[in-house]
Amino acid sequence: MKVRPFGNDDFPAVAALLAEDERWQGRTARVGVNEIHEWTMLADLANDSWLYEDDEGPVALGWVYLWGEVGVGVGVVHPRAKGRGLGGELLERSDSALRARDGVERIHQFTIGSDTAARELLESRGYTDARHFLDMAIELSERPDAPDVPIEVFSGEEDDARAFHDALDEAFQDHWEHQGQRFEEWWRRHRASPTYDPTLWFFVRDGGEIAATCRNEGNRNGGGYVAALGVRRPFRGKGYGKALLLHTFREFWSRGMRRVTLGVDAASPTGATHLYERVGMHVEHENVVFEKALR
Repeated sequence: MKVRPFGNDDFPAVAALLAEDERWQGRTARVGVNEIHEWTMLADLANDSWLYEDDEGPVALGWVYLWGEVGVGVGVVHPRAKGRGLGGELLERSDSALRARDGVERIHQFTIGSDTAARELLESRGYTDARHFLDMAIELSERPDAPDVPIEVFSGEEDDARAFHDALDEAFQDHWEHQGQRFEEWWRRHRASPTYDPTLWFFVRDGGEIAATCRNEGNRNGGGYVAALGVRRPFRGKGYGKALLLHTFREFWSRGMRRVTLGVDAASPTGATHLYERVGMHVEHENVVFEKALR
């Protein structure tokens, strides 16, 4: 078996492997190249990724990246190779790589909620169940009515991007494990994304200030994707989040995307899951973050 780093040219094969694992777990797989690009954007793939291949092709893969003081690891084994110890080997590789990094205090590993084998492996290596996240979706049967709140479209200009970033960052200060990103890095990363489309970034003003923002992406997870939706604390309870969602649904509808998805913290302190349910979204899948402290 050969082990090597993977890069952009391998993204179709990486997406196919992850899709096979999702199907094996009973999910409808909608993993594509755009998902892999987004999920690995913070990783140094040349040094921090591993692709296992045998004579039949890829059988396992993993990568790690840093998120502030948290090291994040991802590992997936193809259904035809499960039970051969590859999951344990990937976990050892990621743990070793992250332990060697200065400033890493905790490690997070992501798993599919129904993956009991992954749970048993992680718990046997000192990880504990830390947080659950939900994939929510809606299949639009008609174009929603326009919200009665004025919605503005992001201009794509750097000065406006800074204001958008600052409002979104402030809105997410209550989010679990929030790590504020410097504007320059945030802006560079999003502009480099193949799904970057400023005409899908919306916001609401209140008293001349940006009160709420919604950053969307097309062609993700089988349709339109709500990548980030946030309302700043002083402006919550005014219906701005709902207005941005309805406007987003209308825009995706006009572009021929009937399916819209997003991810949300199941224990969101702002009650985001209730908002999404009120606009017609439902839970499709559950994912789990396992955590291990290093210090």
